Amino acid sequence: MVLEDKKVIKNEKIKAIEVQLTGINGEDLGIVPTAEALQMAKQLKVDLVCTSLYSSPPPCQLISAGAAKQNKQQSKKSDKPVKIKEIRLTANIEDHDYETKKNQAERILQSHNAVLLVVKTQGSKESAKAKTIIEELLRDLQSSGKAKTGIQVSGKQSMVQIDPLNE
Repeated sequence: MVLEDKKVIKNEKIKAIEVQLTGINGEDLGIVPTAEALQMAKQLKVDLVCTSLYSSPPPCQLISAGAAKQNKQQSKKSDKPVKIKEIRLTANIEDHDYETKKNQAERILQSHNAVLLVVKTQGSKESAKAKTIIEELLRDLQSSGKAKTGIQVSGKQSMVQIDPLNE
C-alpha cells in the first residue's frame, strides 16, 4: 500500500459517499457506501484507511491500526533516493591503497548508497589491468553489494556501478 498523501485519512474522516473497498487480506470488495465500510471496520476491529485521494470513489482498505502507521513509515524510507558515490583508482594501485578504497566502498554500500568504481588508465596495457582490479573489487565486495552494470571499458577509464544489497 502506498499512501500518496502526507497524512493517513481513516475512519470517520473519510468524507466520500462511497469507497472502492479492499479487505484485510487484499481481496477486492467492490464499491461500498462509506457508512457500510465503517460498520465492517468496527465489526472486524480494524481501521478503514483511504489510500489515495486522487480518484473517485477513493480506494480504501481495511487494515489494523498499527499497520497504517508502519506502512506510511516504510513508504517514506523507500522514497529516499539512492545516492551514487564515485571512488577513483589508478591501474597501478598499491595493496594498502587498494584495501583503503575497498573499505571505503564497503562503508558506502552499508549505508545503502551505490558506488561507482572508476579506474583511470593511460594506454592499452593499463586497461586490462584496470579490468582485473575492478573484477577483484567486485569479488571482495560481494557481501555488501552487487554490480548493476557490467564493467565498462572506454578509452581512458574502466568503471562499474555497484548497488547495495537490500536487507
